Amino acid sequence: MSEYLLELKNLKTHFPVRVGTLFERTVGTVKAVDGVSLGVPEGEVLGLVGESGCGKSTLARTVLGLVPATSGTVLFEGRDLRTLLSHELRALRPRLQMVFQDPYASLNPRMTVFDTIAEPLAVHTTVSRRERAGRVGELMERVGLARRLMKKYPHEFSGGQRQRIAIARALALNPRLIIADEPVSALDVSVQAQILNLIAELSREMGLTLLLISHDLAVVKHLSHRIGVMYLGKIVELGDAEDVFHRPLHPYTQALIRAIPSTDPGRARPAGLLHGDPPSPMNPPSGCPFHPRCPVAAPECATTPQPLLDAEPTRQVACWKAKTP
Repeated sequence: MSEYLLELKNLKTHFPVRVGTLFERTVGTVKAVDGVSLGVPEGEVLGLVGESGCGKSTLARTVLGLVPATSGTVLFEGRDLRTLLSHELRALRPRLQMVFQDPYASLNPRMTVFDTIAEPLAVHTTVSRRERAGRVGELMERVGLARRLMKKYPHEFSGGQRQRIAIARALALNPRLIIADEPVSALDVSVQAQILNLIAELSREMGLTLLLISHDLAVVKHLSHRIGVMYLGKIVELGDAEDVFHRPLHPYTQALIRAIPSTDPGRARPAGLLHGDPPSPMNPPSGCPFHPRCPVAAPECATTPQPLLDAEPTRQVACWKAKTP
């Protein structure tokens, strides 16, 4: 029996790039996720960070089967989701749920709050409508919304309230794993902390296993037990949240930490910030994918790929020259 509730082994999600209308041909491949291996024990909050376009959201959708994987293994409760038949996968669906990035797009504008939250119960259980109403009311109160609002429509709520509705929908079937894909990035700064605190509180109370995806290291540190840093479809550093945040080993992680804005107006601009954009996932660099932007790159970095290896008892790093700053 695996020690992990969710385990990914060399997971790849590649998208062919095709041109032409009448005579379509493939001209390349976008390697959105390119060999990710990691495990998430039950009850852990694993944060996944990286620049926009590094493959975080594609990884989340691949885990849930919303995007087909090219190769690799997705183990949930010890079963490979990629090999399950449709009825077997349907039986597992209640235990895997997702909170999407944009609450304005993830809620059906023609469905009331009651219908939105009750839909998973109607599809996956046999409870009566009266029982569903009671369950929906409980979920709404749990995420900080009044029961009397269940007959309203999404357009009648603020962005933060909509995300609360999305969280309630994700909790409806008592899942074991929730994937939260940048759950606060589309919200006003004034309500982001409220939603993050709500997620943290629910995670503790319900013992949820959470894969939290964000481009904001400060957000991830606030909630996570461990942090994985992703660059160009690969994990480049993985370890305890405090260690990764305060003692980053990979040059890319170090650059991300230095780029966090400071509230001190007198603080000098930190040295060593990254310049330029990440390379195209359609044409990634040879060797280490970070070497064109790395301040400590050596000649071998351009030719020899570096796998994710143990650097400390609780830390893995994909870098030949990883060191404490």
